[in-house]
Amino acid sequence: MKILICFVSACAVAFTGFSANAQQPQKLAITDTTYVPVVDETPTFHNHNYVYKARLDSIQKTVPLSYNEYVQNYIDIYAGRKDMMGKMIGLSSYYFPIFEKALKSYNIPEEIKYLPIIESSMNPHAVSRVGATGLWQFMFATAKGYGLNMDNFVDERKDPIQASYAAAAYFRDAYEELGDWLLAIAAYNCGMGNVNRAIAKADSRDFWEIRRFLPLETRNYVPAFIAAVYVMNYSGSHQIKAQKSIFLKNTDTIQVNRFVSLPSLAEAMNIDVDELWGLNPSYKKKIVNGTMHAPKRVILPRVDLASFTRVYQLLNEEELEVDKHIVLASNGGKTSRKAKATANKPSIFYHKVTSGQNLSIIADKYHVEVQDLKVWNNLKGSSIVPGQRLKIYHQAESKHVERPMRG
Repeated sequence: MKILICFVSACAVAFTGFSANAQQPQKLAITDTTYVPVVDETPTFHNHNYVYKARLDSIQKTVPLSYNEYVQNYIDIYAGRKDMMGKMIGLSSYYFPIFEKALKSYNIPEEIKYLPIIESSMNPHAVSRVGATGLWQFMFATAKGYGLNMDNFVDERKDPIQASYAAAAYFRDAYEELGDWLLAIAAYNCGMGNVNRAIAKADSRDFWEIRRFLPLETRNYVPAFIAAVYVMNYSGSHQIKAQKSIFLKNTDTIQVNRFVSLPSLAEAMNIDVDELWGLNPSYKKKIVNGTMHAPKRVILPRVDLASFTRVYQLLNEEELEVDKHIVLASNGGKTSRKAKATANKPSIFYHKVTSGQNLSIIADKYHVEVQDLKVWNNLKGSSIVPGQRLKIYHQAESKHVERPMRG
């Protein structure tokens, strides 16, 4: 049987193999976002630089890029980490076009593309101490809630394309709920429930007003984001040079409808397997688990005709011998599709909306997130009406949609 190989797209890429673990700053906050350094919570603003403010104003588009002592602290930190930020610039030539396309599809401001710098140092294999994974650091339940698949072959939280669309969808929902981009960014770190509670305590919807009521990490998260945007745009003013990429090539995307190993593909193309895995980081066992009913995407460096002929021959040889049983990943372990149907099913009950209630009030009542309610009830927006029945899942670990950073 001939194997379907469908060329989908080609793009110029610059990729570098950067290990976030090898580049951790010397002093880091013991928090879930491992790339936001610790700073003094009450800094003395002795370095007010109006040039920085003017520069931030000049690059501001949709997301407010405020300038204050907290932002200045992080500008100083990131501008001083020239090697790290140089690597970020090198990686951005590959990842930013992917982020931009996904964000644009949901009408999310392009500036959000800088967030993976502080989330993961743009390392798709980054895993936080609480299990947040990938470029966008999705927690397991959030990833499931936004359609990402995790099983014994694939973790789509590590897929730059799939995870970027999931992140864009989250920001769409967060902005719809909160109505402010800095608040949406804060919610990405600590959850919309925490942000809504801070809003209520401060009686304000201004991030800088509610900041003191947010978790410590989130107080630093937004200033760090603004500083990263600044340094990436004004790297030359701070003598930061883009690090050379391991390779600079065009790529092709194929759809494969069979099981094939990345090492075999790399050998056929005469390239290093880590280079190929770098382009396809979601395949946990370095095995592409494509089928006729569910072909899988593989991104390949563009090669000469002879190399592609070898790839074609490989994909039409006898299929890879491997146990093809799919085991769904879970928070507490692995559960097969068959077992999952009967084990630990969550209990469901319904809440009847009364006059004066909104999703935030109901979410607080049952200790869930607004986004939980939206996912469970297929709500496109935040509008509900008295008398409406909302589905509530009692067993949070089975259906609870976590915020991206904290479990």
